[in-house]
Amino acid sequence: MNAVPPNFEAVETADEAETPSAKPFLDTLFADGVLIPSGVDGLYGRSGDFEDVIDRFEALVERFSREDGAVKIHFPPAMPRVNMEKSGYLKSFPQLAGSVHSFMGNDMDHCRLIAAIAEGGDWSQFQQATDLVLTPAACYPLYPAVAAKGAVPEAGLLFDLKSYCFRHEPSKEPTRMQFFRMRENVRIGTGEQVREFRERWLERGPKLIESLGLPCELDVANDPFFGRGGKLMARNQRDQQLKFELLVPVNDGLGPTACLSFNYHQDHFGTLWNLVREDGEKAHSACVGFGLERITLALFKHHGNDVAKWPASVRKVLWG
Repeated sequence: MNAVPPNFEAVETADEAETPSAKPFLDTLFADGVLIPSGVDGLYGRSGDFEDVIDRFEALVERFSREDGAVKIHFPPAMPRVNMEKSGYLKSFPQLAGSVHSFMGNDMDHCRLIAAIAEGGDWSQFQQATDLVLTPAACYPLYPAVAAKGAVPEAGLLFDLKSYCFRHEPSKEPTRMQFFRMRENVRIGTGEQVREFRERWLERGPKLIESLGLPCELDVANDPFFGRGGKLMARNQRDQQLKFELLVPVNDGLGPTACLSFNYHQDHFGTLWNLVREDGEKAHSACVGFGLERITLALFKHHGNDVAKWPASVRKVLWG
């Protein structure tokens, strides 16, 4: 394991005691150089070993994707603001959304901005929203792009996606990062096609995680909808079993962490983006999402911070 450079000491903050149960694992990750603190909770650098494990795990996922005939597409960590507005994300998850702002003023505004910085004032008042927002989930840019290409063919569509994603939920739980990577397989087609896709991954997912020497359990789940109306949406989502998560113990003294999610959207995105099949019916969609940082953290948690000492069976699966 690479040693921690002397200028990358763990950054202490005033509210450090808020989640003491998560602190030991995070401190170990910092001390061994697996993660590099930035001074902001949930924003970390990653070591070369950490990135190598992610690359190896992605190779496992990509093997399934190729066998299934998925089209590989990767999106940047930003998307058009109008698409987020249309998607309803701000209605359901305003607490997680991130927007991109920039300076758009004149010379006088620039002078005021510089003065605000010098005085320790609020310089953000001189920033305005751009036409970009930070991508909250890897699949969000996909649906309008597919809709723009015309009708979904009879056989349906299958995509292999990846993107850096952002969610504003700063935390000292190492698994709850503000910037993280998500790998997704997304199926678009008839209800039968996408349900079959999800059932296949509900069987595959646990076997894949167990092959890495990790304990896991599958459970019905819901998204973190905001507000009083969100409670009803969450209840409906659970009642219809539209979302499952594969849970792995990672953080100290806390409940297990969702490392994979299996989602059936019904025709939500089909209706939203006018995704129609060749027969004129709205397309259904489903996805399986892999939290790459979370899975990698689970591996470090259960097998230790020195990858050279991981069990031979795990190293064989990842490195061959």
